[in-house]
Amino acid sequence: MFTNQDLIAIEQHGITKEALQRQIAVIAHTKQVELLRPVLKNDGLLVLSEDELARKEENYARQTESKRIVKFVPASGAASRMFKSLFNFLNNNDFSAPVEEVAGNLSSFAFFESLAEALKASNLDISQLLENKDYKTIFSFLLENKGLNYASLPKALLAFHRYEEQTRTALDEHLVEAAAYACGKDKTAHLHFTVSPEHYALFQKHVQKILKTYESLLQVKFDISFSFQDSSTDTVAFDYDNQPFRTDDGQLVFRPGGHGSLIKNLNHLNADIAFIKNIDNVTLDELKPDTIKYKKVLGSLLVDFQEKTFDILRQLQQNNKAQTLKEAEELLQQMFVRFDNSYQTLSLEEKRQHLFRLLDRPIRICGVVKQTGEPGGGPFWVKNEKGVESMQIVESSEMNLKNPQQQEIFEQSKFFNPVDIVCSLKHFDGSPFDFEQYIDYDRFFVSSKSLNGKNLKAIENPGLWNGAMSDWLTVFVAVPLSTFSPVKTINDLLHKEHLGKK
Repeated sequence: MFTNQDLIAIEQHGITKEALQRQIAVIAHTKQVELLRPVLKNDGLLVLSEDELARKEENYARQTESKRIVKFVPASGAASRMFKSLFNFLNNNDFSAPVEEVAGNLSSFAFFESLAEALKASNLDISQLLENKDYKTIFSFLLENKGLNYASLPKALLAFHRYEEQTRTALDEHLVEAAAYACGKDKTAHLHFTVSPEHYALFQKHVQKILKTYESLLQVKFDISFSFQDSSTDTVAFDYDNQPFRTDDGQLVFRPGGHGSLIKNLNHLNADIAFIKNIDNVTLDELKPDTIKYKKVLGSLLVDFQEKTFDILRQLQQNNKAQTLKEAEELLQQMFVRFDNSYQTLSLEEKRQHLFRLLDRPIRICGVVKQTGEPGGGPFWVKNEKGVESMQIVESSEMNLKNPQQQEIFEQSKFFNPVDIVCSLKHFDGSPFDFEQYIDYDRFFVSSKSLNGKNLKAIENPGLWNGAMSDWLTVFVAVPLSTFSPVKTINDLLHKEHLGKK
């Protein structure tokens, strides 16, 4: 399948033989996740009362005052997919309903003034262009490098929101959020963005431009760091005959391995707790209170479970007394961990070792929202090849929805994964976890892509909140839809979460 030259290229990429073998196996036979049932209230989902929410929110500052917190934001995504409808109009003259909505509300967008300035620099008046319905000129200046060049920028650096004194990018809004719940006693908020190498200089320039403004506005210091996706997590592209996809000159094609590859980046964070949130899930200040409240609630829950877990792990280090084992079992049941039938046949010492292993794992507290038809993953009970049940976030692309039973379980799901996660980064003894030890390498995605007009199969590593966190202790918590305001298309910026309640 591979030539000696191929193998040299693969090795230079840092892809191990084991990783390559997994990729070949995935292409030959993609495994699907077996759904048992959806995660619902009283069966894996925590639904907190108003009193419980208030207590958690109030306790958060005290619980985290001695902990180093970081906000981890995957931000390497390009903005080009946001403008699919506009490109279709420019290239095919398709003035669809989404394009009409953008054209009719152009002045509502936060980038409107910058777009008008870019047009003015070329002696064009945006008011006149709108009056003449010359939308092709307007959109070309929005998307192409003769104007704002939005199609080539990372989504993080687009103007999302307009305020009286300023406009803010998605990245700016993450800084404002972090100041409210990821700021320690030293009044320093730590943020880490994963970025594409080609956009790194743009991120640095933008941060240097805005940092003093937001530090003065919010009265905090910001510690902002960046990392790239490791090239060793790239995957080899295949054709539809499951052979390596090659360029016209016979070279292999490598593709980024997806969000699951970022587990290596998470591995190197110098922190106790990490909040994980997508770059485009931000909202205006007037609508931030719910987001901040529930971030604190999720963080408080994490520390609660973490402290109980650490205490029992220390006891399990010392003894296998029946009472200690019972407390460990009860805590795991609170965290919805299920025991298989063989557990009761174990000796006390074997139970101690088993319970220690189950508890000495990273913890993730995941906020989930009510399903509203968004494409993506949701929380389900699943069974692995060993017959062990666990709660996982599963994408629809991982399911066998041609199976009527699996389709029925999928349709019974009432919740969606908005990527609203807070997680622990250290063992009970203070040493950092090696997150690569907790990955389910069978959880790959295979998607259809094209290059130079030729179709190919692209493999993505286990999703960061899917297979890459498969063996974590997981707790799902219901959070309101008001905490979820993603921007997947330019039209989403016309929703009230981004324009305001007026």
